[in-house]
Order: sequence, then C-alpha cells, then structure tokens
Amino acid sequence: MKLDDSYFMQKALNEAEKAFEMDEVPVGALIVIDQKIIARAHNLTERLNDVTAHAEMQAITSAANFLGGKYLKGCTLYVTLEPCVMCVGALYWSQLERIVFAASDPKRGFLSKNLSPHPKTSVTQGVLAEEASSLLVRFFQKKR
Repeated sequence: MKLDDSYFMQKALNEAEKAFEMDEVPVGALIVIDQKIIARAHNLTERLNDVTAHAEMQAITSAANFLGGKYLKGCTLYVTLEPCVMCVGALYWSQLERIVFAASDPKRGFLSKNLSPHPKTSVTQGVLAEEASSLLVRFFQKKR
C-alpha cells in the first residue's frame, strides 16, 4: 500500500497537536524515507528555552541520527507550517529530496523571502493547509 502526502501530513498534524498541548506554537514535522517514518518532532522552543528548537530542526537531528549521517538524501520532510529562513537553511544543507508543507507563512516563511531549498529539493505546498491553519489560529486566539 502506497501512503500519500495527506497520510503523512496527518501524522505531522498529530505532532502539532502535541505541541499545542504543551503550550508550544503548534507545528509538527516528520521525515520519511521509503514510505517509513524515521523522525517525528514538534516545536520545543519554550520547553528547551531555545529559539532554534523548531519542529524541522528537531526532525533533521533525529533523522540524521537514525540514518547515521548528516545528509537526508531520498527523504521527505512533512511539516505543518512553511519553514522559516533558519529552517530552510538547515534543510538546504541536509539535501532532502522533498519538502511538503501545509500552511503558508506569509510573514516568516522562506517563500516570502524569495529563498529556495537545495536545488535538488522539490517543494509541495498546501497539503491539509486548512487543518494546520485552524490549529495555529486556535493557539493564538487562546493566547490573546
């Protein structure tokens, strides 16, 4: 059975829900290779007191440890929010095959800054965007 982008993005949304429950900005990520999830992560910036502890950064570290190397060739990142400039820089160096994200981030996302990931990395956007956006809106409404 071939699992599709919606299936994996739903798993990333499950990670975002964990972040929401921890009072972290609800962003979840996972990294997949050959239809197998090798890393799951969510934002931990508050818990770790670390501005670099974004879901993508946590997932990159976990996947690299799993694979035993710094390059993530053949891997796909699923993330519920468009990666920021910091994260897309790390994603560039990791040489992922694909980035799939749900909700766009017109203020801080890498596309709004006219940046691109590694030349060999393809980008798919908008997978389960409404669900991811809704979770973010609920989180920030709760903060107000």
